Amino acid sequence: MNKVRKKPELLAPAGNLEKLKWAIKYGADAVYIGGKNYSLRANNDNFNIDEIREACEFAHKNKVKVYVTLNIIFHNHDIEGLEQYLINLEKCKVDAIIISDPFVIDLAKKVAPNLDIFLSTQQSTINYEAVNYWKSEGIKRIILAREASGREIQEIITKTGADIEVFIHGAMCVNYSGKCLLSNYLTRRDSNRGGCSQICRWPFVLYDQERANLKYEQDFAMATKDLSLLKYIPDLIDMGVVSFKIEGRMRSIYYIATIVGIYRKVIDEYYNDPKSYKYSVHDEIELCRCANREARPQYFDKKPGVDEQYFIGREEPSNQDFLGIVLDYDINSKEVIIEQRNYFKIGDEVEIFSPLHKKTKFIIKSIKDEYGKPIEVVRHPRQIVRIPLMIKVYKYDLMRTKITFDKIENI
Repeated sequence: MNKVRKKPELLAPAGNLEKLKWAIKYGADAVYIGGKNYSLRANNDNFNIDEIREACEFAHKNKVKVYVTLNIIFHNHDIEGLEQYLINLEKCKVDAIIISDPFVIDLAKKVAPNLDIFLSTQQSTINYEAVNYWKSEGIKRIILAREASGREIQEIITKTGADIEVFIHGAMCVNYSGKCLLSNYLTRRDSNRGGCSQICRWPFVLYDQERANLKYEQDFAMATKDLSLLKYIPDLIDMGVVSFKIEGRMRSIYYIATIVGIYRKVIDEYYNDPKSYKYSVHDEIELCRCANREARPQYFDKKPGVDEQYFIGREEPSNQDFLGIVLDYDINSKEVIIEQRNYFKIGDEVEIFSPLHKKTKFIIKSIKDEYGKPIEVVRHPRQIVRIPLMIKVYKYDLMRTKITFDKIENI
């Protein structure tokens, strides 16, 4: 490995303004967002131009960069309005655009020259010759395919000197990203223009060759488990990867806060003191607790096999750990004010986590509703309650069920 390079950027997803602010509060160096058009998350809230301007103002005030996705595969009718959109993005002071269609490069250079241009993972770039080509076309950063191995990433950086961005966490595609047509064929929703219906995660009935008998009693799936490169953060830093990307613009604020917070911690710990750094399985467990799919390193250290896929008997249980958002702390009454997100009650063991302080663990002794009436159970969506707590906590902290690490050692 090379000596430790420049500290990499931690790049977080933001599906709307609220999520953007949570990502920044929990340690993102940059965020990527999608507009109402041209983005591969068409089913997400996404941002209009006024919201993009507000996002940039908030982010830049916090010394965080904003990248906007324009990474669909363009059809003829998609081109109308793109020139003005690029001009508007530059006026909003967006830091970079993420593109996959080559024609956008020259157009952006012409009408919005202050926008940096990044190449989307949708191009499935996975070799150094392709990286050198895109560099020659004026691309500032190449986001590699999720299918690149650690050895390939290192060789690309060594032979090109390019700014390379790598996905470190999130969902995987069953095919190369940007190449799947299952959604188009089965639902008429174009996966390469923001409409993916995630056919690979559907349960299928599997018959024998004569279609006479069921092959399995349980439904079949071809779903890929999620990606997590938590164990390999030191390797990626030493390689000289400039940006670590988290997938998930459609994920919850709890997911974003947890994932960004853990990767922020690990990046800082290794970068600040590489000799003393030790991987902690506790961090891995926290990542797993906020998602409903298992995660694997996927292509990084070997070719994926049966353990990296879901086939028969797949389960994706709904996560109920996220209990509420801290709205405020009443210093006089020593009470934390919580906005509910999941059912909880007196006697529950919970913890509050934060980007500002260590976890605060406690047992709920009593609860009041927002009018001061004692209650035993919090079951109404977004119900506002007061819980006694002697330790001060802060707005943007989150409350969840207590995570235990019994009989688990660092690996």
